[in-house]
Amino acid sequence: MYAIVRAGGRQEKVSVGDVLTIDKVGGNTAAGDTVELAPVLLVDGDAVTTDADALGKATVTAEVVGAVKGPKIVIQKYKNKTGYKKRQGHRQPLTQVKITAIDA
Repeated sequence: MYAIVRAGGRQEKVSVGDVLTIDKVGGNTAAGDTVELAPVLLVDGDAVTTDADALGKATVTAEVVGAVKGPKIVIQKYKNKTGYKKRQGHRQPLTQVKITAIDA
């Protein structure tokens, strides 16, 4: 059984036991906390569930493994002949979660 869930503005295909990295989960979530993810599509063998009422009853639970940071993105600005240079970096805060249960 697998599900397509909405996590952090993207859709991810998950099954039980998968560890995935999503955008930072809001609030003060520590390692070991549980998070509910919104299912968009649910596949159980041959049955595919896309109905909004049935998906409202389905739950996908995940356990927070920990907080990580994304890759370093370097931003550089330069203006010719004026001596203006600016360098900046950014690392996106992310959360690693492990899928613990998919209930249809």
